[in-house]
Amino acid sequence: MAFTRAAGKHRAPSRLSRKSAHAAGVAALATSGVIGTLASPAFAAEADRTAAPEDAGLTTAIADYELADEVADQASAQELAAEVAERQAEAEMAAKRNAEARAEAARKAEARAEAAREAQERADREAERKRLNSFTLPVAGSYVSTAYQSGGALWSSGSHSGVDFHAAYGSTVVSVGLGTVVEAGWGGAYGNNVVIRMNDGTYTQYGHLASVSVSVGQSVAPGQQIGVSGSTGNSTGPHLHFEARTSAEYGSDIDPVSYLRARGVNV
Repeated sequence: MAFTRAAGKHRAPSRLSRKSAHAAGVAALATSGVIGTLASPAFAAEADRTAAPEDAGLTTAIADYELADEVADQASAQELAAEVAERQAEAEMAAKRNAEARAEAARKAEARAEAAREAQERADREAERKRLNSFTLPVAGSYVSTAYQSGGALWSSGSHSGVDFHAAYGSTVVSVGLGTVVEAGWGGAYGNNVVIRMNDGTYTQYGHLASVSVSVGQSVAPGQQIGVSGSTGNSTGPHLHFEARTSAEYGSDIDPVSYLRARGVNV
């Protein structure tokens, strides 16, 4: 890393340049006669003895100059060290700010992700709530082949207590809504049948099944399979007999088509 100095700051000449200047000064003194010739050792020795005060003063001056030079170098080194420390502190502070910014960005990203997860969970719960509160046909894509309260000798009461949905043998039969199984198995004229107490307090019945796949006390969801269609009991062919009731007892039947339509099912 390169460091620059503020305008107007100047360093003293280096020790080498100052020593060169000292040497030049000494040479000038020698040529001017202040210091005698250096060629003759005897004369130099004599000069040392006779000019001791002047030599001592010059030596002291040079020593003082060198000391000042060392102090200036130390001051420059300290100044450079302080500048390096300042730059390092600035770099550390910048790194700290960057780390804090990254941590804050990560925290915000996590908060957004958490909010998105919570929103998705709420949406999932709402979708599940709607699904559980929804109703569906007992046989997918089927239609009513015999209407409610149709008359005839086929029914002991003289009229049809439910509706018949068209269903080939072995078709999947599902619960029309959320509820609990209260009857599962043989039901006399109904053959193999299932009765479910719905969550809204009403009851639905599924008759003439070839087989049953639920048991009493089991909770069932809308669209969950409870058996397959057949022609057991008092039946002239495969179909699903479906009833809607206000209680589990025979004779409390209500119009199954109106019941399903009131709960959003297209019949």
